Amino acid sequence: MLLNKKHLHRIALLATLCLAVHGAHGVQGRDDASPRAGAVDTRPKPATCPAPVPADARCYSGADGQGAFYWIAIPKDWQPRGKVLVMHAHGGPETGPPQAGRSEQDLKRWAITVKAGHAWAGSTYKRGGYGVSFAAEDTERLRQLFVRHFGAPRITLLHGQSYGGAVASKAAELYAPLPGQRGPYDGVLLTNGVLGGGNSAYEFRLDLRVVYQAVCRNHPLPSEAQYPLWMGLPRDAKLTRSELAERVKACTGIGLPREQRTAEQNARLATILGAVKIQERSLQGHLNWATWLFQDLVQERLDGRSPFGNIGVHYPGSVNGAPLDAQVARYAADPQAIGQLAADSRPTGRTRLPTLSLHAIDDPTAFVELESVYRAQREAAGSADQLVQAFSAEREHSYLSDTEYAAMFAALIDWVDSGRKPSTADLAQRCTSLLTHFNADGQNGCHLRPDWQPAALESRVPPRLQAH
Repeated sequence: MLLNKKHLHRIALLATLCLAVHGAHGVQGRDDASPRAGAVDTRPKPATCPAPVPADARCYSGADGQGAFYWIAIPKDWQPRGKVLVMHAHGGPETGPPQAGRSEQDLKRWAITVKAGHAWAGSTYKRGGYGVSFAAEDTERLRQLFVRHFGAPRITLLHGQSYGGAVASKAAELYAPLPGQRGPYDGVLLTNGVLGGGNSAYEFRLDLRVVYQAVCRNHPLPSEAQYPLWMGLPRDAKLTRSELAERVKACTGIGLPREQRTAEQNARLATILGAVKIQERSLQGHLNWATWLFQDLVQERLDGRSPFGNIGVHYPGSVNGAPLDAQVARYAADPQAIGQLAADSRPTGRTRLPTLSLHAIDDPTAFVELESVYRAQREAAGSADQLVQAFSAEREHSYLSDTEYAAMFAALIDWVDSGRKPSTADLAQRCTSLLTHFNADGQNGCHLRPDWQPAALESRVPPRLQAH
C-alpha cells in the first residue's frame, strides 16, 4: 500500500530527528565494528570496479540491511572534506524483487560521474514495484551508510533519472533542512524525469490500454477472462512479455518493416498512435508498463482501487468504420486511490535546494511536457526561483550525453558554492567548454537548446473530468 499523508509526515519527522541527532550529513568518520549477532552486515565490501569506471577508482558493494543492494565508487585521491558525493536514484520501477546487479549496471551507465571526479552511490531500493517515497527513504539510508564509512562530503548532490527523477524530487522535500540548518543534500539534478507525480505521469497509459483493446481486441483475448483494463492483469494471469509482444505484432505489425505489414496492420497502428500520441518505438514499452506496473500499482499498493480514469476523454479516429471514441471502455478513477498515489509521488514543490533538470525534447518514455507540470508545482510553492530547466535535442530516454551530465554536475556545484543561479545559456556554454575533456570519441556532444520550452502536458495527454 502506498504511503498516505500520515505516513509521509512520520517519514519527514524521522528524517528531521535524524538530522538533529547526527548532524546535517549523518555520523562522520568510520564505523568498522562487526555487525551484531543476527544482524545483516551492511558494511561496504571492496569490489572490482566495472568498466567503464576508471581503473584507479575504489569500488564497494553491499546490502543495506533493509532489503536493498548498493554499489559505491570513489575516485582516486577523493577526500570527503573537499569533494562531492552524487547519490543516484535509478529509473523503473522494476516489478520483480531487487537484484544486486541492478546498481552495478547503474554505476557502469553513469561512470561519467566518477570520471568527473565525484563519488557515486546507488541503491536498488528495498523492494520492487511502485513506491516513490519508499525509494526516497532507501536512497537516504544509503547516503547515511556512505557517511558512516567514508566521511561527510563537502557537497552531496541528489541525481534522479527517469522514475528516479520522481524519487529525487520527493526526497528533496522529505529530507528538507530545518530553517537555518543544512540538510543532507545540497542540490538536485533531474534528468529525463518522470516528474509531477504518478497521477498525471501515468494516466495516458490507461488511454493506451483502452484504445489498444478497442482496436486489437487481444489484450485480453475474447477467450480469456475479462477484467477492467486499469487492473493491468489479474493476479493469477500467466501472460508473459513475449506473449504480449506477439499479440501486438499480430495486430499492428510492429517489429516488421512497414512494407511487410498488411494494410490492416498499418491502419490499426496509425489509429493507436494517433489517439494516444506516442511514438511507434515506445508502444510496446508503454503497453508493458500499462500491464505489469498497473498490476503492481493497483493490486499491491492501492488495495485494488484505480487512480486512473478516462471519463470525458476524446479519442480521435475510427475502428471498422465507427468512431473510436464510442468503442473504448470507460472507467472512473477512485478518489481514495487518487489521493494515495498523489501523497506518495506528487511533489509539493516545497524545497529550497538548487535544482537543475535536463530533458530530451524527443523523450519517447517520459514526455518532455512533464517538465511543465513540475514547474507549475514549484511556482505554486514559491520555489521556482531555485529551478532551472534545460532541454536537449536528443531522442533517447535512458541516457543522455556524457558531456551534458558532466556539465550539469559542474554547474550545480558552482550554484551551490556561489549562490549564482545559472541560465540555460550558461549551461550550454558550460557543456561546450567540457567537450575536449569528455567527448574524445565524438559520441557525447552537447545538444542543449537554451531557448526551447515545453508545451503544457494537456497538449499531449487529454485532461480528465475527475479532479486530482
